[in-house]
Amino acid sequence: MTPQLNDTAGSFSAAGRVVSVLAHPGAGRGRHRTLLPALLEALAGSGHPIRLLDAHDSATAETACRDAVTSGAAAIIAIGGDGTFHRALQSVAGTGTPLGLIPTGTGNDFATAAGLPADPLTAARSVAQALKTGTFRRYDLARVSSATGPDRWFGAVLGAGFDALVNERANRMRFPRGPRRYDLAILAETLTLRPRRYTLRADGGEPRTFDGILVAIGNTSSYGGGLQMCPTADPHDALLDVTIGAPMPRHTLLRLKPRLRTGTHVTDPLVTTLRARTIELSVAAPVVSYADGERCAPLPIAISSVPQALSLALI
Repeated sequence: MTPQLNDTAGSFSAAGRVVSVLAHPGAGRGRHRTLLPALLEALAGSGHPIRLLDAHDSATAETACRDAVTSGAAAIIAIGGDGTFHRALQSVAGTGTPLGLIPTGTGNDFATAAGLPADPLTAARSVAQALKTGTFRRYDLARVSSATGPDRWFGAVLGAGFDALVNERANRMRFPRGPRRYDLAILAETLTLRPRRYTLRADGGEPRTFDGILVAIGNTSSYGGGLQMCPTADPHDALLDVTIGAPMPRHTLLRLKPRLRTGTHVTDPLVTTLRARTIELSVAAPVVSYADGERCAPLPIAISSVPQALSLALI
């Protein structure tokens, strides 16, 4: 995939305007916590005043980012993982305000797809240079509409099946903490695995009803730290990739799981794929979708590809 350079590259007229930074020190289980001062110092190389946003939870993070954009911030910088990216994304998507990414999370799936350096300090220097020279790359995003709230945006993959149920169960659990909680949630959902009846409509065509255990919709290929759920998804083709898992025994699901790392699961006869600009998805039993690993919206939802909706500060 080839990122598309912004037509205004090299003529960024935001001198003197503040660059607002959303940082999640606990991202990546806190392994980069002590790097924050060095990252902020590297960002100062952009020539802009740097302001660290005061955000203590997801709601205040999104509010702080939106307020910064409304106040005319030169850019929003997200230091963290896919969750931090997702929060910052809600404020900049479709606005033209650039977003900078410094990956410090455990997954960093969108940052990887966009070609960001994996090393946080290297990424910070790249973002600073991009802001200094006005070099931005444009990426498609996906917009989610539902009856339960305002539209949401995502950059990587939305899950609306087994994967979303695992996230929902893990979020309800109070013990244990850390990744083991997700291991237990996966086990519990596997033991109670049952198909759900979905109805999917692509590009306004005839609705298709089917039984499935998994429906994932990708703007980029991976989620969960490199699981290639939608292996051919490209954030520059104005299309969404859909991966559907048919009803299958538990042992088949476990057999397919390792193939998610390479994307070869899509060759299995129990897995089907399609591509479309718009997707309408509903389900007979309640399912809450998760996008970029974050709680998004309960089905039914409508998802559309929005070409070049994100301006990413990247050399």
